[in-house]
Amino acid sequence: MKRRVLLTTAAAMAMCLGAGATLADTPPLAVKDSYRVGFAQMESNNPWRIAETKSFHDAAESCGWELIATDAAGSAAKQVADVDSMIAQGIDVLFLPPREEKPLIPAVMKAKAAGIPTFLVDRSVDSNVAQAGEHYVAFLGSDFVDQGRRVAEWLIENFEGDKGIIVELEGTTGSSPANDRRSGFDDRIAEDSRFEIVASQTGDFARDMGRQVMETLLQAHPDVNVVYAHNDEMAIGAIQALELAGRKPGEDVTIVSIDGTRDALQAIIDGKMGVTVESSPFFGPLACDVMKRYASGEEIPGWVKVEDRIFTIDNAADHIDEAY
Repeated sequence: MKRRVLLTTAAAMAMCLGAGATLADTPPLAVKDSYRVGFAQMESNNPWRIAETKSFHDAAESCGWELIATDAAGSAAKQVADVDSMIAQGIDVLFLPPREEKPLIPAVMKAKAAGIPTFLVDRSVDSNVAQAGEHYVAFLGSDFVDQGRRVAEWLIENFEGDKGIIVELEGTTGSSPANDRRSGFDDRIAEDSRFEIVASQTGDFARDMGRQVMETLLQAHPDVNVVYAHNDEMAIGAIQALELAGRKPGEDVTIVSIDGTRDALQAIIDGKMGVTVESSPFFGPLACDVMKRYASGEEIPGWVKVEDRIFTIDNAADHIDEAY
Protein backbone atom coordinates (compact mmCIF):
# COMPACT_ATOMS: atom_id res chain seq x y z
CA MET A 1 0.00 0.00 0.00
CA LYS A 2 1.35 3.45 -0.89
CA ARG A 3 1.68 6.06 1.82
CA ARG A 4 0.11 9.43 1.29
CA VAL A 5 1.40 12.86 2.29
CA LEU A 6 -0.83 15.79 3.17
CA LEU A 7 0.35 18.94 1.39
CA THR A 8 0.09 22.22 3.31
CA THR A 9 0.24 25.87 2.35
CA ALA A 10 3.27 28.05 3.16
CA ALA A 11 4.38 31.22 1.45
CA ALA A 12 8.04 30.26 1.33
CA MET A 13 7.20 27.03 -0.49
CA ALA A 14 4.30 28.21 -2.62
CA MET A 15 5.00 25.95 -5.56
CA CYS A 16 5.53 22.91 -3.34
CA LEU A 17 2.56 23.51 -1.10
CA GLY A 18 0.25 25.80 -3.03
CA ALA A 19 -3.41 26.54 -2.43
CA GLY A 20 -5.69 23.75 -3.52
CA ALA A 21 -3.03 21.07 -3.13
CA THR A 22 -4.25 17.48 -2.99
CA LEU A 23 -2.94 14.21 -1.66
CA ALA A 24 -0.11 12.77 -3.77
CA ASP A 25 1.70 9.45 -3.69
CA THR A 26 5.28 9.06 -2.50
CA PRO A 27 7.19 5.77 -2.07
CA PRO A 28 6.00 3.66 0.87
CA LEU A 29 8.07 2.77 3.92
CA ALA A 30 7.39 -0.49 5.73
CA VAL A 31 7.18 -0.66 9.51
CA LYS A 32 10.34 -2.44 10.68
CA ASP A 33 12.50 -2.69 13.78
CA SER A 34 15.55 -1.46 11.89
CA TYR A 35 16.15 0.67 8.81
CA ARG A 36 19.09 1.25 6.51
CA VAL A 37 19.18 5.05 6.44
CA GLY A 38 21.17 7.27 4.10
CA PHE A 39 22.32 10.71 5.19
CA ALA A 40 24.11 12.56 2.39
CA GLN A 41 25.80 15.48 4.11
CA MET A 42 26.92 18.31 1.84
CA GLU A 43 30.08 19.31 3.75
CA SER A 44 31.71 19.23 7.18
CA ASN A 45 33.74 22.43 7.25
CA ASN A 46 31.88 24.35 9.96
CA PRO A 47 30.37 23.77 13.43
CA TRP A 48 26.78 23.77 12.15
CA ARG A 49 27.34 20.91 9.69
CA ILE A 50 29.43 18.95 12.17
CA ALA A 51 26.67 19.26 14.79
CA GLU A 52 24.03 18.16 12.28
CA THR A 53 25.99 15.06 11.27
CA LYS A 54 26.59 14.17 14.92
CA SER A 55 22.88 14.53 15.57
CA PHE A 56 22.14 11.91 12.90
CA HIS A 57 24.79 9.54 14.30
CA ASP A 58 23.34 9.97 17.81
CA ALA A 59 19.82 9.32 16.48
CA ALA A 60 21.01 6.16 14.73
CA GLU A 61 21.84 4.56 18.07
CA SER A 62 18.43 5.26 19.57
CA CYS A 63 16.26 4.94 16.46
CA GLY A 64 17.31 1.52 15.18
CA TRP A 65 19.15 2.83 12.14
CA GLU A 66 21.96 1.32 10.16
CA LEU A 67 23.26 4.72 9.13
CA ILE A 68 25.18 5.27 5.90
CA ALA A 69 26.57 8.81 6.13
CA THR A 70 28.66 10.57 3.49
CA ASP A 71 30.36 13.94 3.11
CA ALA A 72 30.25 15.67 -0.28
CA ALA A 73 32.97 18.16 0.75
CA GLY A 74 31.03 21.09 -0.70
CA SER A 75 30.48 19.52 -4.12
CA ALA A 76 26.93 19.23 -5.48
CA ALA A 77 28.14 16.70 -8.06
CA LYS A 78 29.65 14.48 -5.36
CA GLN A 79 26.49 14.78 -3.29
CA VAL A 80 24.49 13.41 -6.24
CA ALA A 81 27.07 10.62 -6.64
CA ASP A 82 26.83 9.86 -2.90
CA VAL A 83 23.07 9.40 -3.24
CA ASP A 84 23.64 7.10 -6.24
CA SER A 85 25.92 4.99 -4.07
CA MET A 86 23.39 4.85 -1.25
CA ILE A 87 20.67 3.72 -3.64
CA ALA A 88 22.98 0.96 -4.86
CA GLN A 89 23.54 -0.10 -1.23
CA GLY A 90 19.81 -0.58 -0.75
CA ILE A 91 18.88 2.16 1.70
CA ASP A 92 15.29 2.21 2.97
CA VAL A 93 15.04 5.99 3.35
CA LEU A 94 17.11 9.05 2.41
CA PHE A 95 17.73 12.24 4.37
CA LEU A 96 19.24 14.90 2.13
CA PRO A 97 20.44 18.45 2.89
CA PRO A 98 20.81 19.78 -0.70
CA ARG A 99 23.84 21.99 -1.20
CA GLU A 100 22.01 23.91 -3.95
CA GLU A 101 18.39 24.07 -5.08
CA LYS A 102 18.75 22.95 -8.70
CA PRO A 103 21.80 20.60 -8.93
CA LEU A 104 20.42 18.19 -6.31
CA ILE A 105 17.10 17.59 -8.07
CA PRO A 106 18.55 14.57 -9.97
CA ALA A 107 19.34 12.91 -6.63
CA VAL A 108 15.76 13.44 -5.45
CA MET A 109 14.36 12.03 -8.70
CA LYS A 110 16.67 8.99 -8.67
CA ALA A 111 15.65 8.11 -5.11
CA LYS A 112 11.97 8.40 -6.02
CA ALA A 113 12.50 6.19 -9.10
CA ALA A 114 14.19 3.60 -6.87
CA GLY A 115 11.18 3.59 -4.53
CA ILE A 116 13.06 5.28 -1.69
CA PRO A 117 11.20 7.94 0.33
CA THR A 118 13.30 11.09 0.64
CA PHE A 119 13.18 13.79 3.29
CA LEU A 120 14.95 17.08 2.57
CA VAL A 121 16.70 18.34 5.67
CA ASP A 122 17.59 21.98 6.48
CA ARG A 123 17.61 23.00 2.78
CA SER A 124 15.14 22.53 -0.04
CA VAL A 125 15.26 22.17 -3.84
CA ASP A 126 13.74 24.18 -6.68
CA SER A 127 9.99 23.99 -6.12
CA ASN A 128 9.30 24.63 -9.80
CA VAL A 129 10.71 21.18 -10.58
CA ALA A 130 10.32 19.00 -7.48
CA GLN A 131 7.38 19.10 -5.09
CA ALA A 132 6.79 17.80 -1.59
CA GLY A 133 4.37 14.91 -1.53
CA GLU A 134 5.22 13.89 -5.08
CA HIS A 135 8.98 13.77 -5.60
CA TYR A 136 9.99 13.79 -1.93
CA VAL A 137 8.01 13.30 1.25
CA ALA A 138 8.69 16.53 3.11
CA PHE A 139 11.09 19.33 3.90
CA LEU A 140 12.28 19.37 7.50
CA GLY A 141 13.56 22.82 8.35
CA SER A 142 13.23 26.45 9.28
CA ASP A 143 11.48 29.36 7.63
CA PHE A 144 14.54 31.06 6.15
CA VAL A 145 12.57 34.07 4.92
CA ASP A 146 11.27 34.63 8.44
CA GLN A 147 14.80 34.31 9.85
CA GLY A 148 16.00 37.14 7.63
CA ARG A 149 12.92 39.21 8.41
CA ARG A 150 13.43 38.81 12.17
CA VAL A 151 17.04 39.95 11.89
CA ALA A 152 15.89 43.04 9.98
CA GLU A 153 13.20 43.79 12.53
CA TRP A 154 15.69 43.58 15.39
CA LEU A 155 18.00 45.95 13.51
CA ILE A 156 15.20 48.43 12.80
CA GLU A 157 14.20 48.44 16.47
CA ASN A 158 17.71 48.67 17.92
CA PHE A 159 19.77 50.75 15.48
CA GLU A 160 20.63 54.09 17.05
CA GLY A 161 22.31 55.90 14.16
CA ASP A 162 20.82 58.22 11.57
CA LYS A 163 21.93 56.18 8.56
CA GLY A 164 22.58 52.46 8.31
CA ILE A 165 25.15 51.56 5.65
CA ILE A 166 24.76 47.79 5.26
CA VAL A 167 27.08 45.17 3.82
CA GLU A 168 25.43 41.77 3.32
CA LEU A 169 27.45 38.55 3.39
CA GLU A 170 25.42 35.96 1.50
CA GLY A 171 25.51 32.19 1.89
CA THR A 172 26.16 29.62 -0.81
CA THR A 173 24.94 30.93 -4.16
CA GLY A 174 21.84 29.05 -5.30
CA SER A 175 21.07 27.53 -1.89
CA SER A 176 17.61 27.93 -0.36
CA PRO A 177 18.81 29.54 2.91
CA ALA A 178 20.90 32.12 1.05
CA ASN A 179 18.05 32.97 -1.33
CA ASP A 180 15.44 33.21 1.41
CA ARG A 181 17.52 34.88 4.11
CA ARG A 182 18.40 37.56 1.57
CA SER A 183 14.81 38.19 0.49
CA GLY A 184 13.45 38.15 4.05
CA PHE A 185 16.00 40.70 5.25
CA ASP A 186 16.16 42.86 2.13
CA ASP A 187 12.40 43.23 1.77
CA ARG A 188 11.90 44.20 5.41
CA ILE A 189 14.88 46.55 5.66
CA ALA A 190 13.73 48.36 2.48
CA GLU A 191 10.70 49.54 4.43
CA ASP A 192 12.92 51.78 6.60
CA SER A 193 14.49 54.68 4.71
CA ARG A 194 17.35 54.95 7.22
CA PHE A 195 19.01 51.86 5.73
CA GLU A 196 20.84 51.20 2.50
CA ILE A 197 22.45 47.92 1.39
CA VAL A 198 25.56 49.12 -0.44
CA ALA A 199 27.10 45.71 -1.18
CA SER A 200 26.01 42.08 -1.14
CA GLN A 201 28.45 39.26 -1.87
CA THR A 202 28.66 35.55 -1.15
CA GLY A 203 30.94 34.26 1.57
CA ASP A 204 29.74 30.66 0.99
CA PHE A 205 28.69 30.27 4.65
CA ALA A 206 32.42 29.97 5.57
CA ARG A 207 34.30 31.89 8.27
CA ASP A 208 37.49 32.45 6.31
CA MET A 209 35.60 33.43 3.18
CA GLY A 210 33.49 35.83 5.22
CA ARG A 211 36.67 37.43 6.55
CA GLN A 212 38.17 37.77 3.08
CA VAL A 213 35.02 39.22 1.55
CA MET A 214 34.64 41.65 4.45
CA GLU A 215 38.22 42.84 3.99
CA THR A 216 37.54 43.55 0.31
CA LEU A 217 34.19 45.25 0.91
CA LEU A 218 35.66 47.46 3.63
CA GLN A 219 38.05 48.94 1.11
CA ALA A 220 35.19 49.86 -1.20
CA HIS A 221 32.81 50.91 1.59
CA PRO A 222 34.84 52.22 4.54
CA ASP A 223 31.74 53.93 5.98
CA VAL A 224 29.87 50.64 6.54
CA ASN A 225 28.27 50.52 9.99
CA VAL A 226 26.06 47.39 9.69
CA VAL A 227 27.01 43.87 8.62
CA TYR A 228 24.28 41.30 7.96
CA ALA A 229 25.73 37.80 7.60
CA HIS A 230 23.59 34.87 6.46
CA ASN A 231 25.27 32.70 9.10
CA ASP A 232 27.39 33.04 12.22
CA GLU A 233 30.55 31.66 10.66
CA MET A 234 30.68 34.55 8.16
CA ALA A 235 29.74 36.97 10.93
CA ILE A 236 32.72 35.84 13.03
CA GLY A 237 34.95 36.19 9.97
CA ALA A 238 33.60 39.71 9.43
CA ILE A 239 34.35 40.60 13.06
CA GLN A 240 37.94 39.47 12.55
CA ALA A 241 38.29 41.60 9.41
CA LEU A 242 36.77 44.64 11.08
CA GLU A 243 39.04 44.39 14.10
CA LEU A 244 42.11 44.03 11.89
CA ALA A 245 41.00 47.22 10.13
CA GLY A 246 40.79 49.08 13.43
CA ARG A 247 37.00 49.05 13.62
CA LYS A 248 35.06 48.17 16.78
CA PRO A 249 32.29 45.59 16.20
CA GLY A 250 29.40 46.29 18.53
CA GLU A 251 30.37 49.95 18.85
CA ASP A 252 30.84 51.55 15.43
CA VAL A 253 29.60 48.52 13.45
CA THR A 254 26.48 46.49 14.27
CA ILE A 255 26.77 42.78 13.43
CA VAL A 256 23.60 40.73 12.89
CA SER A 257 23.42 37.09 11.86
CA ILE A 258 21.67 33.72 11.84
CA ASP A 259 22.39 30.26 13.35
CA GLY A 260 22.89 30.55 17.10
CA THR A 261 26.37 29.00 17.43
CA ARG A 262 28.42 29.09 20.61
CA ASP A 263 30.89 31.54 19.08
CA ALA A 264 28.07 33.87 18.08
CA LEU A 265 26.50 33.78 21.52
CA GLN A 266 29.90 34.53 23.02
CA ALA A 267 30.29 37.44 20.61
CA ILE A 268 26.94 38.78 21.80
CA ILE A 269 28.01 38.43 25.43
CA ASP A 270 31.27 40.21 24.57
CA GLY A 271 29.33 43.06 22.98
CA LYS A 272 30.61 42.43 19.44
CA MET A 273 27.38 41.11 17.90
CA GLY A 274 23.83 42.34 18.30
CA VAL A 275 21.63 39.40 17.43
CA THR A 276 21.57 35.93 15.94
CA VAL A 277 18.39 34.08 15.01
CA GLU A 278 18.54 30.37 15.76
CA SER A 279 18.69 27.78 12.99
CA SER A 280 19.07 24.50 14.83
CA PRO A 281 21.25 21.72 13.37
CA PHE A 282 19.86 19.01 15.65
CA PHE A 283 17.71 17.19 13.10
CA GLY A 284 18.41 13.61 14.14
CA PRO A 285 15.56 13.15 16.65
CA LEU A 286 13.10 14.98 14.38
CA ALA A 287 14.14 12.81 11.41
CA CYS A 288 13.60 9.65 13.47
CA ASP A 289 10.16 10.77 14.64
CA VAL A 290 8.91 11.89 11.22
CA MET A 291 10.23 8.76 9.50
CA LYS A 292 8.44 6.47 11.97
CA ARG A 293 5.22 8.44 11.65
CA TYR A 294 5.43 8.19 7.87
CA ALA A 295 6.03 4.42 8.01
CA SER A 296 2.96 3.98 10.20
CA GLY A 297 0.80 5.71 7.59
CA GLU A 298 0.39 9.05 9.32
CA GLU A 299 -0.16 12.09 7.11
CA ILE A 300 3.02 14.19 7.03
CA PRO A 301 2.86 17.88 6.08
CA GLY A 302 5.02 18.83 3.12
CA TRP A 303 6.88 21.24 5.38
CA VAL A 304 7.74 20.03 8.89
CA LYS A 305 8.56 23.45 10.24
CA VAL A 306 11.22 24.04 12.89
CA GLU A 307 10.56 26.92 15.28
CA ASP A 308 13.58 29.16 15.90
CA ARG A 309 14.52 31.26 18.91
CA ILE A 310 16.28 34.62 18.83
CA PHE A 311 19.40 35.38 20.89
CA THR A 312 20.40 38.85 22.10
CA ILE A 313 22.29 40.31 25.04
CA ASP A 314 19.17 39.63 27.12
CA ASN A 315 19.41 35.83 26.87
CA ALA A 316 22.69 34.76 25.22
CA ALA A 317 24.36 33.92 28.53
CA ASP A 318 21.40 31.74 29.50
CA HIS A 319 21.77 29.54 26.42
CA ILE A 320 25.47 29.43 25.62
CA ASP A 321 26.03 26.17 27.50
CA GLU A 322 23.59 24.36 25.19
CA ALA A 323 25.04 25.86 22.01
CA TYR A 324 27.32 24.00 19.62
